[in-house]
Formats: sequence, structure tokens, C-alpha cells
Amino acid sequence: MHKAIGSRKDFDNIEEDQLLTEYKACVEEILYHEMVQKLDLHSQHCETSRLQHSMNVSYYSFLVCRKMGWDYRSAARAGLLHDLYFYDWRTKKYIRSGHASWHPRVALDNASKITKLNQVEEDAIKKHMWPCTLVPPRYKESYVVTFVDKICAVCEMTERKYVKVFKKSYAQS
Repeated sequence: MHKAIGSRKDFDNIEEDQLLTEYKACVEEILYHEMVQKLDLHSQHCETSRLQHSMNVSYYSFLVCRKMGWDYRSAARAGLLHDLYFYDWRTKKYIRSGHASWHPRVALDNASKITKLNQVEEDAIKKHMWPCTLVPPRYKESYVVTFVDKICAVCEMTERKYVKVFKKSYAQS
């Protein structure tokens, strides 16, 4: 017997569960990969780990692209892999100066080692730091990942509270 939906809140919870299920289907193959999980050991913006930041970018890019009827699977995957690097750019001056243009190439190389990427995913990872990368993104999904990345970074750096996609325990199960 099915439980009747009694309120808008009940309906919203069902819809949110369906979205998370659909999102997880897009990224599950790569989310639990050892290299991706290793991002949790690295700080990204203030108290946010690189894994949490990547999941935030991934999920919000998924939502925007899904709403627009675009390639949300590629946006979700690219968002999760866009910062797949393992060095601390804050520690060496020579890295700090070139980090914005260097790390997308490192992330793309690392992402290519763990999964086959399509053209949209490659473009979004490689150009997510535009305009620092000079060459603009080619696909609308790449622009979404680029702008969602900036919004998440600002929220994380200002410690603004917003809904996080996963708790650490969920991402590690």
C-alpha cells in the first residue's frame, strides 16, 4: 500500500529523492573511485574539502542542465572531475602564479586515467577556469560548470550556508 502524499513538503521530498537518485546514476561509476575519494584529504576553499566542492559543482551543474534540457550527465561528471589534482597550490610561489591555467590540464589528465570522457566533459574540465584559460568553453554545459564552480567557490570562501549534496559518510559508503 502506498502512503498518500499529504502536503507540498511530502511532494518536495519525493521529488528531491528522485533527483538525487537520477544524479547518483550519472556519477556513481566515478564517485567511488579511489582517486576521486582521495580529494576528501585536500582542502579546497576554507573548510570545504576538494571532494565536497567537486560534489557541489557537480550537483548544481546537473540541476541547471537538467532544468534547461541540456546534457546533465556530462555536466555532472565534469563537475565532479574538474578539480581532480592532488597538490597544494598555496605552498609554492611558482605554482600559485600558474595554478588557474595549470590545474585544469592536470585534472583532465587524471580524469582521463579513470574514465572515458566525451567532448563535453573534456571541454568543461579543461576550460572551467575561463577566462583565466583564455580560450572560452565550447559547449553550454561547460559554461554551466564554469559559472557554478565560481558560485560554489564564493559560497565556500564566505562560509555561506547552503545545502550540500552528500554528507561525507554517504560519499564514502
